[in-house]
Amino acid sequence: MTAFWCATDRDVVEVTGPDALTYLHSQVSNDLRPLQVGQSCWAFLLQPTGKIDVLLRVTRTADETFVLDTDAGFGDVLLARVNRFRIRVKAEVSSLDGWRCVAVRSDEGSPIDPAVVGPGVGPATLVVAGWGGGQDVLVPADEPALALDGIDEAAPGRLEAARVAAVWPAMGSEIEPGATIPAETGIADVAVSFTKGCYPGQELVERMDSRGSSAPRRLFAVDVAEGAVPGDPLVRDGEVIGTITTVAGGRGLAYVKRSAIDG
Repeated sequence: MTAFWCATDRDVVEVTGPDALTYLHSQVSNDLRPLQVGQSCWAFLLQPTGKIDVLLRVTRTADETFVLDTDAGFGDVLLARVNRFRIRVKAEVSSLDGWRCVAVRSDEGSPIDPAVVGPGVGPATLVVAGWGGGQDVLVPADEPALALDGIDEAAPGRLEAARVAAVWPAMGSEIEPGATIPAETGIADVAVSFTKGCYPGQELVERMDSRGSSAPRRLFAVDVAEGAVPGDPLVRDGEVIGTITTVAGGRGLAYVKRSAIDG
């Protein structure tokens, strides 16, 4: 396994108070009740229509405190959505500015042992599971930079190639707030619980699952032509079958039409 690390940006929000667990559990698509302190999970915050507002990771840092992180540039969307239904709730919501993220991945997509990044982290630093079997180290603004011995630093393009290989959607490219539905992203199995209670947008998610309905499009890793850019059509045998959303070298992510998948 060839491990590498890359600095990347994440926007971070904290929710703390006696009602933090019950309120967040009632809002997100995943089941937060099993989370112990130090554990995390992926989830969606949805609109009542079932469209995605934001993809986030939820980490329990204390009995009554949770840290939520999402892709850079979408912290305001996350903050607004968390506050949207917070009426008579005993929980405070605040942005945590200045946090940094160190993403540790392997080119092969092999799981990264948390022990590799555990030594030397500060008391407020969070080591959490990342996409593609990786580990993310979330470093607060007042903590010293993390030094990873024996792991090489990589350019952002290498991390993007790993994301493509993992077929992991990103906010702004694969997930457009208010337009994308969970079934299209290909990660509903890790970001949605189909056994928990009600939350905004659950009806559409449950209906598609219970009826075995297919989304009108689905995210795939694909080969892309030289010079391709996000937004270009994906063409097979002269027919447009989808739209490219991310390009990393000769590979990329694209939403492919259901008719092209079934065919």
